[in-house]
Amino acid sequence: MMQGQCLCGAVSYEVEGKAQGASVCHCSQCRRQSGHLWASAYVLEDLIVIKGPVRWFEASEEARRGFCPKCGSSLFWQAHDEDTISFSLGSLKDDSDINLQKHIFVASKGDYYDIADGLPIMGES
Repeated sequence: MMQGQCLCGAVSYEVEGKAQGASVCHCSQCRRQSGHLWASAYVLEDLIVIKGPVRWFEASEEARRGFCPKCGSSLFWQAHDEDTISFSLGSLKDDSDINLQKHIFVASKGDYYDIADGLPIMGES
């Protein structure tokens, strides 16, 4: 079981089962939300238990983003039409079982950094 929490500890979560799709998103929304990029993995919604006062922001017509209303930590991303939820890899207490699989929306990445880890790149123009 994986566990994670926000910076202040007001919001925590537990994930049962194996997380999927560990990726780094470089889209403009993720970069604005996180201050750089968004590293996450996802699980079926039924496999995550969230405790605490998560605040949800309707980021677009397609998805919402969850954060701690006390410290502002970005924790979750969820598409409206899917039964999965993504969680921030940076919020995990122990991330030793997670390996990044890809970079996504790379066409939107900032000019101030390069991607040189050899992982698959998706969304390149």
